[in-house]
Amino acid sequence: MTAGQTVTGPAGQRIVLAEIGQTVMLDNDRVKVWDVTLAPGESQPWHLHHNPYLVINLEASPGRMDWLDGAPPRYLQEYVGGVVFRPTSPVHMLTNVGTTRYRNRLVELKDIGEDAVGDVVPALVPRPARPTEIVIGSAGEEIKLGPVGQHIVFETDLVRVWETVLDPGVRLPWHRHQSPHVELALEPGQIRIERLDGAPAESVPAGVDAVAYREPGAVQSVVNAGTTRYRNRLIELKYLGENR
Repeated sequence: MTAGQTVTGPAGQRIVLAEIGQTVMLDNDRVKVWDVTLAPGESQPWHLHHNPYLVINLEASPGRMDWLDGAPPRYLQEYVGGVVFRPTSPVHMLTNVGTTRYRNRLVELKDIGEDAVGDVVPALVPRPARPTEIVIGSAGEEIKLGPVGQHIVFETDLVRVWETVLDPGVRLPWHRHQSPHVELALEPGQIRIERLDGAPAESVPAGVDAVAYREPGAVQSVVNAGTTRYRNRLIELKYLGENR
């Protein structure tokens, strides 16, 4: 962490670094998830990232990224639901140069950043696709497991990001996660996680301010138990699961 550290700008001015986000939504040994919300003209002050990170856009507005070392600014145009992956980078600030509010979820990957101790070695080449898994249901029927989401919207050797959109009463087919994952909502809803092994279902209020980290495990299905459409982003940490 460098928030509070003083650095020197190109003109010799002394600058105290800020946090990389405004509100911590989730923090554990693996990830740290921030909320970044900027009104028109507002900036996230000079800051420095020590971890590779993903940006998931919740509200779009044009942005400008300025660099303390004097490099030319970078102009950004994100879209709602869009995903950006960035490595660690020099000191910079982000300014909302548009006319509407900007908001994102910033997901730090601590295991391959500041907390790396050599036990996580990301695969440079993705593992071959796993064969379709078939399990036996409670009535003895064969069930072919489906994917953990509906559409892949972003993927690297390290992470895979899915979109799932469920209308009220609609369910995602039975599936099993192979990697730890982070879930966040783009459109809020009330979801219910059912498990094939008969364990009690889990009812989850999935608001846009709710962020969850889950380990892989049992075969499950997700049902929209609410009255409005539910839409999410699910970030699989492949380097801690299938590619480890």
